[in-house]
Amino acid sequence: MERAGHWATFLQRALGRACGLVLALMLAAVTATTLQRYLLGSGFLGIEEAMVWLLLLLACLGFPMVADGALAMRIELFARERQGLWSLLREVTAEAFTLAACVVLVLAGIKAALQVGGHSALLGLGEWMRPAALGAAGVAGLAMRVLVLLARRRTGLLPAGAGLALILLAPVAAGLSATIMPPSLAALAVIAIGIVVGAPLVHAFVLAGYIALAFGSPLVEPALALSLLSGIGRYLLLAIPFFLLAGGLLTISGAAGDLVRFAAAMVGRRRAGLGQTVLLTSVLFSGVSGSSIANAAFSSKTFMKPLTAAGYTPERAGAIIASTAVLDNIIPPSIAFFILAAATNLPVGPLLTGGLFAGLVLAAALAIAIHCKADMEGQPATEAGTSRWRLALRAVPVFGLGLIVVAGIRLGIVSPTEAAALAAAYTFLLALWGGDSRGGIFAALQQAGVETAAITMLIGAATPLAFLLAIDGIGAWATSLALSLGENPFMVMLAANLILLGVGLVLDIGAAILLFSPILLPVAAAVGIDPVAFGVVVVVNLMIGGLTPPVGILVQVTSAAGGVPAARLFAATRPYLAALLLALLCIGMGIAAQAALLHS
Repeated sequence: MERAGHWATFLQRALGRACGLVLALMLAAVTATTLQRYLLGSGFLGIEEAMVWLLLLLACLGFPMVADGALAMRIELFARERQGLWSLLREVTAEAFTLAACVVLVLAGIKAALQVGGHSALLGLGEWMRPAALGAAGVAGLAMRVLVLLARRRTGLLPAGAGLALILLAPVAAGLSATIMPPSLAALAVIAIGIVVGAPLVHAFVLAGYIALAFGSPLVEPALALSLLSGIGRYLLLAIPFFLLAGGLLTISGAAGDLVRFAAAMVGRRRAGLGQTVLLTSVLFSGVSGSSIANAAFSSKTFMKPLTAAGYTPERAGAIIASTAVLDNIIPPSIAFFILAAATNLPVGPLLTGGLFAGLVLAAALAIAIHCKADMEGQPATEAGTSRWRLALRAVPVFGLGLIVVAGIRLGIVSPTEAAALAAAYTFLLALWGGDSRGGIFAALQQAGVETAAITMLIGAATPLAFLLAIDGIGAWATSLALSLGENPFMVMLAANLILLGVGLVLDIGAAILLFSPILLPVAAAVGIDPVAFGVVVVVNLMIGGLTPPVGILVQVTSAAGGVPAARLFAATRPYLAALLLALLCIGMGIAAQAALLHS
């Protein structure tokens, strides 16, 4: 058992370091070619193709680590119990999903590698190498899982999960076929079971695509692997690791602390000043990290003790932190908008602009809610000893980062990927400038690398499902259903928001975007609602779901970081949740009114 633990730790460290090195290489290459293009008028030939290959390598290296911890993106609908038949059944089924998904990658990857021919256009690499990398990721995932279970002395769980995995895979392997439901609905049913038992989302999506073969899916194993690869191999997705890295480097460089002090100087003397400081910090931090979970963790570590020391109850402090973290995936740069663009082919620039407007509306609603609850909270915060101008000057580097990202993309100076790379390079220099933070740079590279692997593998694993939904006509069916109810954009907007709020109760935002945006977007477009504006509403709605039980990922992160029970946090967020829902209603009805005027 000890030897298994040693090898599991060794493999995890090796893969994490490899992810960090690959991300460092990607950052250096994209930054160099961007600077060369603008300074010399030319770039490196084949750089985009090379970056897509490196992104695939990063995803495959990180795949073995998505079965545990936050990277698994499990949705815990039930409290984890030590005993009980239902708890044991869920645990065994979740383990079976993980093991079966790894086997699917091995089978699909090897079969595709044997059948795919040709070479990449510019690099000359054999196309068989891409599915072969998927197969290798599946093998590494199996090895990692076996070692982890042995190290944890879960020797009974391993054979039980492996046996159930074989049962799940057997019908497809035997060539059995059933027509009781369309393959897309069968895949959705498998994902739903995975969510109920708490299986990692990536594994649930991979297994769903495979089991759909037994219900007539045209995506046989090689096609399944190639479909997954096509989802990963998008140049736009390169922005995700760079923005994740920029947020991590900003924190370790100390620039985030300067941002906090500036926010306190601006609003700290007002009523509920410390709560308003948390809000303003979230608004400013949103422009650089792009991750609400990162913001919730950062704000919990930064503000929980000062808030409670100022007289805020722990649950009220945690509620403010979790609620304001919603803004981080709405105010650009937002990773959620990049996922939405990848799922729907909507333009990123207009999405980010719409996100900025929506984020400011939500921030205003939260400011009012925090102000109105001030009589239940402690004394206003103050910032003494340093002038606002001096604090503003110290925060200038962070504002410069926001200018690079938002203005660069919107004015068409740089692409989203180039802006993300420049942002990461900029924060890398900030971290180097602060001598105390240099030791954490490679750790930030590793963390951003493995988080990227989890996100991109989820996007890739959802691609076959999007294809099945299209060929089964689910989107067309949803559109015709909406039109049968009338071409009223107000009713469609209201119905879509209610659906998304329900989805947000149980689904992670990434999975929800990948599953529902391709279905709902044609419905909105059919009644004249602008697709980009509707995309903004989708992200805003699903981010609010980060505060709603039973999942409430932002509440869960704040609870873990701040040590406050999640149940108490859920209750304390109600005033701020109400403010956000009211703001969502105003945004949605405003967009619907615009559609009604244009088509009246």
